[in-house]
Amino acid sequence: MLRIITQRAEARAELRRICDRTHDDQVLHKEATVREVLQAVQRQGDRAVLHYTSEFDRLDLKPDELRVSGSELDAAYQQVSKELLDAIQLACRQIEAFHRQRVPKSWVHFGEDEVVLGKRYTPVDRAGIYIPGGLASYPSSVLMNAIPAKVAKVPRIVMMTPPGGDKGINPAVLVAAQEAGIQEIYRVGGAQAIAALAYGTETIPKVDVITGPGNIYVMLAKKLVFGTVGIDSLAGPSEVLVIADKTANPVFVAADLLAQAEHDQMASAILLTDDSVLARKVVDEVERQLADHPRRLLTEKAIAHYGLVVVVESLDVAAELSNDFAPEHLELEVADPWALLDKIRHAGAIFLGASTPEAVGDYLAGPNHTLPTSGAARYASPLGVETFMKHSSLIQYSPTALQKVAGAIDLLASAEGLHSHAESIRLRMRGSQELP
Repeated sequence: MLRIITQRAEARAELRRICDRTHDDQVLHKEATVREVLQAVQRQGDRAVLHYTSEFDRLDLKPDELRVSGSELDAAYQQVSKELLDAIQLACRQIEAFHRQRVPKSWVHFGEDEVVLGKRYTPVDRAGIYIPGGLASYPSSVLMNAIPAKVAKVPRIVMMTPPGGDKGINPAVLVAAQEAGIQEIYRVGGAQAIAALAYGTETIPKVDVITGPGNIYVMLAKKLVFGTVGIDSLAGPSEVLVIADKTANPVFVAADLLAQAEHDQMASAILLTDDSVLARKVVDEVERQLADHPRRLLTEKAIAHYGLVVVVESLDVAAELSNDFAPEHLELEVADPWALLDKIRHAGAIFLGASTPEAVGDYLAGPNHTLPTSGAARYASPLGVETFMKHSSLIQYSPTALQKVAGAIDLLASAEGLHSHAESIRLRMRGSQELP
């Protein structure tokens, strides 16, 4: 049952508890397990990957079964309907069109005295994307992670995803990967998959950047390998926060809360509203929609532990609480969402109006659905083309330009006690004076 809270202090405490749900003692215990997996894969390569796949996933793979074969990729197209293929291709076009507008451009500025400054953007050499499996299959996550890498022109993109009980991978996931331009796919999941991408094995290549959501073990593994490789973010359990007023439809609001809660039992679904009547109707509607929900047990657990309805004095207070929480997904189901948007500072993705459920963003609106969670939207952004690129600074000084700033550089270097820094300037100045 969703809880209704009316006191602001209690609401803040509950929102903080939900935001910090991945920082408990159980998570620390899991981190020790993940460290063990990472060290084993780093030392033993494929052998450790196969061992942990057997231990955790109850699947005994042979080394030559790690990579999905070309025949499996071809067969996947025969196992999806034309309608689903059309939907995947539509999503591909929408997502690619959005991300093509976000490609960083290299630039050069020519200043006085022949000073040249600039930035040069280049893609990483290899990217690894992780696609969850297990409780559900996520072809949409394939597109959201692979397409920005493709738009960034990453030369080699590999994908990791856990197989099912028959060692197979959902055909929609394989089709989505191919439509997004990925042919190199490995049937490995969990912390061992992240370790393989970070360190490389006999079969699986070491990459430069790892992206994609996963369970708590995947998140912890990404956290621990960061520095050896780049990562997109530490994506924790999914979350939605809905701000609604009296104009909102309680049926729609309840459906949107459940759409998030059904991800896993740690997902959070929160409603902030200035209308107590709507609050009660949403609670009742959630119970009604849960009655015959195909993932009822899991969804009920999420709602019971991390679901919340807060009745606030005004939409301004709702915006304030939302900014404190910094949700992954924020829905503004109010009469004038654009007016309320001005008060929103922190959110991974913002959905404006009753006709824009979070599911639109999950699948094909175009903006990425791999978003900062657990309050990270205060300082982080969604996955994008920039995730797969880095920039180098460009600097060129002419002799005249160097001479004008030589004294200042000499003073700064000397103040820091860096003799050779200062000397590298002085020698050039002496050399220029000796030139005919």
